Amino acid sequence: MKQKPMNVVEKILSAHLVEGDPAKDPELGIRIDQTLTQDATGTMAYLQFESMDVPRVKTDLSVSYVDHNTVQIGFENADDHDFLQSIAKKYGIVYSKCGNGICHQLHLERFGKPGTTLLGSDSHTPTGGGIGQIAIGAGGIDIAVAMAGGAFHIPTPKVRAIVLKGKLRKGVSAKDVILKVLEKFGTKGNVGWIFEYTGPGVATLDVPSRATITNMGAELGVTTSVFPSDAVTKQFLAAQGRAKDFVRIVADKGAKYDDEFVVDLSKVEPMMAAPHSPGNVVTVKSKKGLKVNQIMIGSCTNSSYRDIRTVALYLKGKHVADDVEVGIACGSRQVINMLAKDGSLAILHAAGCRMLENACGFCIGAHMSPRTGAVSLRTNNRNFEGRSGTKSAQVYLVSPETAAASALTGKVELPTKNPVAAVPSPKKFPIDDAMFLYRKTAGKGVKGAEIVRGPNIAQVPKGVPLAKDLSAVAAIKVGDKITTDHIMPAGARLKFRSNIPQYAKFVFEPCDAKFHDSCLANKEKGLANVIIAGESYGQGSSREHAALCPMYLGVKAVVAKSVERIHRANLINFGIVPFIFENPKDYDKVAAGDKLELKGIRAAVEGDGVLVVKGPKGEFKVKASLSDREKHLLLCGGLLASL
Repeated sequence: MKQKPMNVVEKILSAHLVEGDPAKDPELGIRIDQTLTQDATGTMAYLQFESMDVPRVKTDLSVSYVDHNTVQIGFENADDHDFLQSIAKKYGIVYSKCGNGICHQLHLERFGKPGTTLLGSDSHTPTGGGIGQIAIGAGGIDIAVAMAGGAFHIPTPKVRAIVLKGKLRKGVSAKDVILKVLEKFGTKGNVGWIFEYTGPGVATLDVPSRATITNMGAELGVTTSVFPSDAVTKQFLAAQGRAKDFVRIVADKGAKYDDEFVVDLSKVEPMMAAPHSPGNVVTVKSKKGLKVNQIMIGSCTNSSYRDIRTVALYLKGKHVADDVEVGIACGSRQVINMLAKDGSLAILHAAGCRMLENACGFCIGAHMSPRTGAVSLRTNNRNFEGRSGTKSAQVYLVSPETAAASALTGKVELPTKNPVAAVPSPKKFPIDDAMFLYRKTAGKGVKGAEIVRGPNIAQVPKGVPLAKDLSAVAAIKVGDKITTDHIMPAGARLKFRSNIPQYAKFVFEPCDAKFHDSCLANKEKGLANVIIAGESYGQGSSREHAALCPMYLGVKAVVAKSVERIHRANLINFGIVPFIFENPKDYDKVAAGDKLELKGIRAAVEGDGVLVVKGPKGEFKVKASLSDREKHLLLCGGLLASL
């Protein structure tokens, strides 16, 4: 029997399917080939993996990267790094030392394989889609389960074809393409979709450009994004000395999609995301002449050799404006080595740029926070209010080309006015894997290796079974587009991620600094805590702490107009029921501090998910649409409690 034509997503998922039928089931379980973690999320992921009592990882490859908490103010970060290195040694995980580079750039260069699955404890893991890999961001506990050999579960996806045609003009790049897609689809309403890039324009984009597009697909809220694996992919892998990893994966002729959106690359113009959302997209032309105080270039989105070399070409023989600060963070040591050899580092240095460590740094507000009220142009992927470390800053997301052109005048400039030549794809990349430890023992581990635990490494709290009924308090009421940065701030607070009792003190710090104290007071009175939210609750980072810390504080349910995919999964993993208002207008019936009765909550979760909540302003209905697996987790009190 002749098989029906398949798209790229169908080909990869069908080869990894272990649970569910895409034709009829709302949820699928897939086998995970590779995992990655970074230090801000990885410490908790490995503590959870350790608690599962598995002797070694069961994936084809698991890599632990250190790229977030690299400033190391205080002992906490260094303690976490020692813990991560010792865990890697014992359980058969490759360890990428601090200073090696940013996880997504490094994984694309050295480990990503077309046709495989990658699960990462960072929301920008879909970067791997740039080489034809189904790469998905998730909470740390999902990574732990995958390392232990368990399946990862996703909603049965709908696939949207983003059909690319034409070719980009000089001065326009991949960042402008993904911002164009964000302009069309926004940051909410895309849960359950996978975006597959197709069409004749695909062949005009190199792998770093494709990776920029799939990286920022995370801002759409989709499960992941993917490009085909073609001749461009083959050339990139061969140049990385990994020709054997190439597999051709393209959509069959006649493959079907659930939706289609056409982008004519020749008509794309320079774009930017204005404050305070990646979905707030405008043209660079509309902001031309806006005074700029700071420009930051790099992060996992735009830190490839192609990107930084392009900036160097714009700045060659010139100097940045006197009243603008310019910082550049490369994605990996490989990128730095190449820039050093071709003279780009000298160009950037002479132009007055500050060369920063090849780490996440400024993107997560870990350093280089702008001054009060500053306008900051950044090539990273998120511009949420306060994420830069300065709440009053106005952060715009731009391409490396726009950033470089603007650096010369200290004002927003069109990069198409005096564009530079395209940077050709290298025929051979310099390979130096010296800062990847334990490659020879990957998948095996070192028997008897000692785990190093500093005082910042605390035990992982477990949930308790869901009660029959709950008397609760609306501990906080928040609006639309609340991000995980709002729930669990990063920046200076990141160093406490391995210490839940300490980190929990900062839950909702940007919204309500007293949230921690009021939750504990309610918990002591025997009252559950409930979070009330608007649309697109929990967008942004994959940080499971945005569910784990609230669970520790006695939060039992979230009632929102809508909840984003990764955060919804994290809530369930930690025993917090993700309810949705059946009537969005009922959001107005609840105020912070209201006493709520959730009578029959356990029966509701066991059944159809519908619950009548009683509050001071009357009753209202909420619903949690749950798979049988998700029901089981919630009834047990979360994934760890279910094991």
